[in-house]
Amino acid sequence: ATTEIYTLSLHDALPIWQSGGHDEREQTLNQLLVEMDGFTSTDNVILIAATNRPDVLDNALLRPGRFDRQITIDKPDIRGREGILAIHTRNTPLAQDVDISILAKSTPGFSGADLANLVNEAALLAARNSKELITAEDFEQARDKVMMGPERKSLFLSEKQKKLTAYHEAGHVLVAANTDGADPIHKVTIIPRGRSLGLTAYLPIEDRYTQSRQYLLAMITYALGGRVAEELMFNEITTGAANDIERATDLARRMVRQWGMSDRLGPINYGDSHKEVFLGKDYSHVREYSEETAMQIDNEVRTIIMGCMEDAKKILTDKKELLHRLAETLIEKETLNADEITAIIGTTPL
Repeated sequence: ATTEIYTLSLHDALPIWQSGGHDEREQTLNQLLVEMDGFTSTDNVILIAATNRPDVLDNALLRPGRFDRQITIDKPDIRGREGILAIHTRNTPLAQDVDISILAKSTPGFSGADLANLVNEAALLAARNSKELITAEDFEQARDKVMMGPERKSLFLSEKQKKLTAYHEAGHVLVAANTDGADPIHKVTIIPRGRSLGLTAYLPIEDRYTQSRQYLLAMITYALGGRVAEELMFNEITTGAANDIERATDLARRMVRQWGMSDRLGPINYGDSHKEVFLGKDYSHVREYSEETAMQIDNEVRTIIMGCMEDAKKILTDKKELLHRLAETLIEKETLNADEITAIIGTTPL
């Protein structure tokens, strides 16, 4: 007997909204269920499907007898990244200074598509510079482009804006370098990349599958370092820290509501009342905690963020001379790597 294998995408097999169905998706879901139920126990059929949104699939698809075996595919670990890089570079002329294992270690969190893009960008950089072989430097520049976005050297910044950006990024660097549990600093630049006027890149030393409270607090602290540096040095607040504040607030809220990291509220999950309706959530979503608890959650989030901000302010106040030195060097060189940062601040970034 022969076995037939069918593959399909489940992007259209979304749930039927409780507030009223979506005709096209209802028909897709119903037709899919009818076809699956049409197979008998003697049919040699294997049905394989894939989706990147398993949380919004209808339960009718996932009950036993249908898609009852689910396989989760995470981002590759260091061995997976090394294998993926080996595949993408097998027909690529590499210089002797390129070590695939080192490249795999320096790309934690990269997906298969990111790694393929990394190799392509490195090849383009080598070709642009008329090189016959792709060097480690090409991969370094390609990694910066993938991590931080393309450079926008054509964007003109006034001296005042450049100085403000330099102190902002120097604040991130100095706070991260003096905060226990923070990720090591990979590179800092005041050359506009993507939508940012400047950027500080952090490179974890290992793949993280769980995150400790200390690590999350460190992330919030160095995210607020730029805002604190602006206040200390210029006595003003700009919109440059908008993304930093958003990330810090999101982390603090998750710590309190989802991960039970609040001493006052304890290990209780308070759910997420901000899920969007078009992702399969009910219009009539009811908050599962009282107004008093909501106020306590807001107070806890504020306490975490303000505590981290005070820590960042203490670090930058105590090390103001290093902040000046780092910012001035950034204005002069525009980009600093980890070794150059270490030479300026005198200690190895944590």
